[in-house]
Amino acid sequence: MSQVNYAAMSDDQLRQYFLRHREDKKALRAYLDRLSDRPPHIITTVDDPDFDTKIQAAILRQMQASDSNDETTV
Repeated sequence: MSQVNYAAMSDDQLRQYFLRHREDKKALRAYLDRLSDRPPHIITTVDDPDFDTKIQAAILRQMQASDSNDETTV
């Protein structure tokens, strides 16, 4: 069996590879390691006076991104 070079794959390529080869636990570990190495994206803090507005805006952006991804796969 040939060795797969996970480091040479982009994040999306690695994700797609794992989705096609779900038995490859090393691929999953490589992908999860990449995700955990990223700094967290902080939207707001609890004491922020604009907490609700920022959360709602983040949810809306996520929904719009999801909708645009769905349109490209149709």
